[in-house]
Parts: sequence; C-alpha cells; structure tokens
Amino acid sequence: MSHDIVLKVIAKLLIPFILLFALYVQFHGDFGPGGGFQAGVIFAAGIILYALTNGPDAAMRIMPPRLLTPLAALGVLLYGGVGIATVLLGGHFLNYDVLAHDAVHGQHYGILLIELGVGVTVASVMLVIFFAFITQEP
Repeated sequence: MSHDIVLKVIAKLLIPFILLFALYVQFHGDFGPGGGFQAGVIFAAGIILYALTNGPDAAMRIMPPRLLTPLAALGVLLYGGVGIATVLLGGHFLNYDVLAHDAVHGQHYGILLIELGVGVTVASVMLVIFFAFITQEP
C-alpha cells in the first residue's frame, strides 16, 4: 500500500477544501447558484474520497453509519417543520414571509432552513448508499 502515498497526500490536502466548498455552496445557495442538494453531494463526495483513500473503516469512524439514517430523517423533519411552522404562524405551507418581522428576512430564513434540511438529507443518504455498497461482502 505504499504506492498510493501521492494519492493520500493529495486527498489529505483537497478534502478540507472540498468540505469548505460544500459549506459555501450550502450557505450561498439562496443568493446564487447552489443550495442544499449540490452542497450535500459535494460534502458526501469529500467523505467518499476520504473513504477511498483511507479505507471504509476510517470513514465510518468519522461518519458512523448508525448516525446517518437519523440525520437523513432530521433533514426531512427540518424541511417539513419549516412548512408546519409557517402554517402555525398564520401563513400558507412554506410561505416564508411569516417567519420574520418582514417578508425579505422571512424569505431568507425560510430558504436557509429548507436548504439546510435538503443538504443534510442528501449528504446522509448518499453516504448511507455508499457505505452499503462498500461494506457488502461478495
């Protein structure tokens, strides 16, 4: 396994930037291209690169599979919870205007929370699928 030292060093340098870029895409998605789905895919790709270079056991230590399913459910609950909150605050389902003192801030908060829920769900589900494939015995 000593022949892949260059790959491991390059991956070690790139992975923090990949994860940072995922956060940028996540929180910049309401102002430009990007959002929760794209950020979730980028984040999962960073963890998958880590798993491919360091082994699945190392990746499962930093992202335990037993936590990924609850995280996926949490993302869906966050998405639905924002919709329910808007109804309880007197608006229509996913009408973000009622989430703050004015419509502009309400739209910003609502989109931010919705995209966060989507990002968490997408990253979690992608990693669950990857770990299911990589740990399967032939």
